[in-house]
Amino acid sequence: MATGANYGLRDEIRDFWSERAASFDEFPGHEIFSERERRAWHALIERHLGEAGGRSALDLASGTGVVSHLLDDLGFRVTGLDWSEAMLERAASKAASRDRRITFRLGDAERIIEADGSFDVVVTRHLVWTLVDPAAAFAEWLRVLKPGGTLLVIDGDFVSQGPLERLIARLERFAQRRGVLAAASGPALPGDLAARHRSILSRVHFKDGARAGDVAQMLTDAGFADITIDRRLGPIHRAQARAMPLTKGLARQVQHRYAIRAIKPSD
Repeated sequence: MATGANYGLRDEIRDFWSERAASFDEFPGHEIFSERERRAWHALIERHLGEAGGRSALDLASGTGVVSHLLDDLGFRVTGLDWSEAMLERAASKAASRDRRITFRLGDAERIIEADGSFDVVVTRHLVWTLVDPAAAFAEWLRVLKPGGTLLVIDGDFVSQGPLERLIARLERFAQRRGVLAAASGPALPGDLAARHRSILSRVHFKDGARAGDVAQMLTDAGFADITIDRRLGPIHRAQARAMPLTKGLARQVQHRYAIRAIKPSD
């Protein structure tokens, strides 16, 4: 990892995700592991964006292209934007192997180089909680949308735990101490990456958790209108839970996760 006087938090975030690119698709909740989950994602997207009708869509922080493929499935003309070259290489390879016509570009989701009014739709998944300057980012997302265009944010509070999630964690620790439940298996971050993740999280804007109401208010302040918060993500989370250890799957279903739809005013 490079350091120096000009190396800032955004650079750390880019390099962290670049190092995660090789194993990114191994984690449930990143890649899609079943048709049941794919259908649930399609239903969520169509609920908020309607029929694609060949409209243009920008997938911000597209990673390995998971959301880009979902949008392409539904008939959007998709551009994926990510600041990690390693992620983009994997995204391009995956799209080519599946014969997809998705354009992937290198770029910062907080400082977009696209022209004003370039897209009918902007979609983000698990990006907002990592933003260094969300107010500036939301202004950029508004700018690149066409008048009347739609923003769809899918995110969550990945910092603070609610009562049910804390209870599940306590029961898990108790069961493991008693030998009733084995330690969770499956992909996990190596210790050095986990420590870097915690360090980055302690310095981003939403270091205390990206709550839906706070994000919605910032979108309103940026100029978005007709904002809707949707927490009906149960079908997605239940499908993801099937690929997770028991307690992790239960926790996924009670976490503060949400979708927010917002519209760029027409005038």
